[in-house]
Amino acid sequence: MPTPGTSPGVLVTRPEPGLSETLAAVSAAGWVPYASPALCITPHRLRALPHHFAACVLTSGQAVQAAQASLPPTCPVYAVGDRTAQRAQSAGFAVVQSARGDAEALAALIIRTLTPESGSLLLLSGARQGMELADRLRQAGFRVVRRVAYTARLARQIAPDVLCALQAGEISHSLFFSSESAASWLAALPEAYRDAVRHTTAIVISQAAAAVLEKAGWTRCVVAEKPTAQAMLAALGPCPAGRILRSSD
Repeated sequence: MPTPGTSPGVLVTRPEPGLSETLAAVSAAGWVPYASPALCITPHRLRALPHHFAACVLTSGQAVQAAQASLPPTCPVYAVGDRTAQRAQSAGFAVVQSARGDAEALAALIIRTLTPESGSLLLLSGARQGMELADRLRQAGFRVVRRVAYTARLARQIAPDVLCALQAGEISHSLFFSSESAASWLAALPEAYRDAVRHTTAIVISQAAAAVLEKAGWTRCVVAEKPTAQAMLAALGPCPAGRILRSSD
């Protein structure tokens, strides 16, 4: 068994969309990625929207599909981060602005660049998400129509190859992209494997995610400098030379 901390394995708990590109980025940095999405995403088809919107607000790349199916490509889009903005552009939206941060940064961007007189905002988010952002914008005078663009279901089990890698000490780092996904992934993990995963270095997107893991007994959590996937990958960095490869490689 490899000595703890010397293995090149990285646990990636991000769901699609985003999982595949993160796996590719981890692999390109020289690590061995293990896919273990904490959430299963089901897109929603929106019912007919009542009127024209001044802009669409996206809190996640998982909402882009609903936006593409429901809005004209000329509708301006405000995205929480660069990856979500890139997905909106790839979906055909012509005018896209990125807040490059979190919901607070997204609200600040909208308040700075739009006025309530511009018209109503369509906010697309996951179930039970986006309410605080909607409230913040309404407090600033905007009329906000919020629609659920997708449902995130909790993972029910962890893939056998991930469990085997944890048991063998082949995973040294773990990536968690929200406090919700961290709690979901831990809930699905059998008790027998919890000690092994607690000894990985967790790289998390926020202090809230770190709090979930620290409560679960994690020994080392690194919070990304910004709440973005890019910042998390920067915190991971390239795989150091001399890491022990899996026996199958």
